[in-house]
Amino acid sequence: MSHEIEIIDGQAQMAYAGDVPWHGLGAQVSSDLSPNEMMVAAGLDWQVVKKPMQYGNSDEDGVTIDNKAALVRETDNQLLSIVGNNWHPIQNEEAFSMFNEMCQAGDMEMNTAGSLKNGQIVWGLAKVKKSFALKTDQGEDVVDSFLLFSNPHEFGKCADVRFSPIRVVCNNTLTAALSHGKSSVRITHRTAFDPENTKRLLGIADLKLETYQEAAEHLVSKRYTPETLVEYFNKVFPVSNQAKTLKVADSIIDRLSYTARKAVDVMEKQPGAELGAGSWWQAFNAVTYLTDHQLGRTADARLQSAWYGPNNALKSNALQYALESANKA
Repeated sequence: MSHEIEIIDGQAQMAYAGDVPWHGLGAQVSSDLSPNEMMVAAGLDWQVVKKPMQYGNSDEDGVTIDNKAALVRETDNQLLSIVGNNWHPIQNEEAFSMFNEMCQAGDMEMNTAGSLKNGQIVWGLAKVKKSFALKTDQGEDVVDSFLLFSNPHEFGKCADVRFSPIRVVCNNTLTAALSHGKSSVRITHRTAFDPENTKRLLGIADLKLETYQEAAEHLVSKRYTPETLVEYFNKVFPVSNQAKTLKVADSIIDRLSYTARKAVDVMEKQPGAELGAGSWWQAFNAVTYLTDHQLGRTADARLQSAWYGPNNALKSNALQYALESANKA
């Protein structure tokens, strides 16, 4: 079975501090590690280099390919990507260094780090020491704030920083924009990496947490009906054209796609289901719980999809649809 988490010498290239994370992967380490120590613990203390590309029958008669280079990991000569000569690699140590000052100041602490797709994506997750407790009739629903840094060693991909709120009761995740009109703070490979510029942009994360809290409070204050719930799940998990032509059964559930039916099922079974029961907050969290914990064959496949694949966009759309539905309630 294929894995997204990189495995080297039988060891998963991932480490986490504190409680077992939602993906349940990696080796547990001390919760007071510096960014550099977390990088080493996750097996990410390697560099990439650009090497000339040639074609031919041997090194002696090989012809160098102009304007192209092979991006290679130094430790094992793993080919990561083919890049242009003006492509500037961002080394893992540079990427993790952006968290140094904030961790030293006590504003955040390293939580998880890992490598995906044979080293093509290196990432670090830092917990910001700010959160909010959403008040419901059944109790408080706590949401913590995280920053996700991604450093892809792959042509066409930009390094970026994303705000990622995580619902503590069930470890549901969402990656949200750090600035208006952008899906993240993106760092191109056309110029040298400057962590100082990135750290200034990270101040926007506080505002994003406040914005997300306002959205959550709105969702928990509005209730769905059976009809609006069906409409919502049909938007998030649309049925195929063939299924729409089938005879509609009397049951509301029968009008939903297979995946939407699974979302309905977890609404009452997910951890914290009682918090905001009957509200659009419950409906939205059914989607995030399903994508993070049940969809996909393996935990690492779910991790890849939740942050970098189709489930990332799916959850963002689910939040937007839930807010639109709540506005009509």
